[in-house]
Amino acid sequence: MVLGSAGTLIGQYLSTRVEARRARFEQATAERSERKEALVEFLSAAQRVELLLDRLSMGAHVEEPEKWELLHSLWLAKKVFELVCSSSVAQAAHDYTLVLHALLRGQDAGAASKRELRFEFMEAARRELGTGDEPLRRDPRSPAPGD
Repeated sequence: MVLGSAGTLIGQYLSTRVEARRARFEQATAERSERKEALVEFLSAAQRVELLLDRLSMGAHVEEPEKWELLHSLWLAKKVFELVCSSSVAQAAHDYTLVLHALLRGQDAGAASKRELRFEFMEAARRELGTGDEPLRRDPRSPAPGD
């Protein structure tokens, strides 16, 4: 009788441990998915602003409502990071957004370049998702001798 009760308790304990581990895994998976979705939304908004900046640099005329709509989408996507991501990702997104905002409004963007801040954001995002083992190269690889 005692042996049967002990076996039942051990079985329940192990079952509870497995269930708790599975719940933690599912929670971590859901959180990663939420962060990834926020990252993609922000990158999409940032890319639309960068494309508009390219158009402007080529002399295209852009109406103010289009600029405001893109800025609204960018700032809204950036704010999601403050809710679902680490402070390092949220800060990197904020810095990148500030530069894009300034450039789109025709203002001085400060010392940091759009490219540098995009790189910092991407590296922070890669670390957030667990893929940031080492920074990516951003310049083309030099050809090896004999290529």
